[in-house]
Amino acid sequence: MKVGILAGGVGSRLSEETQVKPKPMVEIGGMPILWHIMMHYSCFGHNEFVVALGYKGEYIKKYMVDYCSLSSNLTVHLKTGAVEMADAYRPDWKIDLVDTGIPTNTGGRIKRLQPYMGNETFFLTWGDGVSTVDFDQLLAFHKSHGKLATLTAVRPPARFGHLDFEGDQVQRFTEKPQTAEGWINGAFFVLEPEVFDYIDGDDTQFEKEPLERLAADGQLMAYRHEGFWQCMDTLRDKLRLETMWQSGEAPWAMWE
Repeated sequence: MKVGILAGGVGSRLSEETQVKPKPMVEIGGMPILWHIMMHYSCFGHNEFVVALGYKGEYIKKYMVDYCSLSSNLTVHLKTGAVEMADAYRPDWKIDLVDTGIPTNTGGRIKRLQPYMGNETFFLTWGDGVSTVDFDQLLAFHKSHGKLATLTAVRPPARFGHLDFEGDQVQRFTEKPQTAEGWINGAFFVLEPEVFDYIDGDDTQFEKEPLERLAADGQLMAYRHEGFWQCMDTLRDKLRLETMWQSGEAPWAMWE
């Protein structure tokens, strides 16, 4: 089953990194967050990716073209130009890299992926968030209800530490847990091809009119994910994910 990934946004809230690279190429543990997302899907056997490019899309193209050589030991024969690669992990991925325009909104990017998706159910996500979503369970839930769209509802991470009291005494302090109340769109979708009909054009924001119309038509369902989820909107988010990775406690690294 194909996986669409939106990787074309400017990422202005992470400008410390995105002035020179697109946000999906910001690294966690020395690898782009886009790679982490693709590895997660690959754990569940989904190895066909369609990536919507926009801002600095050439950076992603070059990385994918050079991926095998960058992750291998190389023997270079300067006289002939021959390059031999050895001792590398090469994931069995097929990746379509699709230019969808720099100013194009999220819905427009999705619409432009239609020729690559075929007339089949597909996954969709943004290129800036990691989680422990079980894609087998997500897909089974989607198939069970027969609607056009499933989004993954998640608990947002709290911005500050959480305190439990007994009187004035602190019984428990938890540093930045996920909140226990409220749900948000975690941007891990399963969609039927009819969803493309809900997108008008390049200026359409997928999170607005298309999802609102799908909900009004009774065609939008939510898969509730209680586990780990974290988007990388800011430098603070990036540093949090990096700290988790370096500590060996990165829950999204299900391939480890």
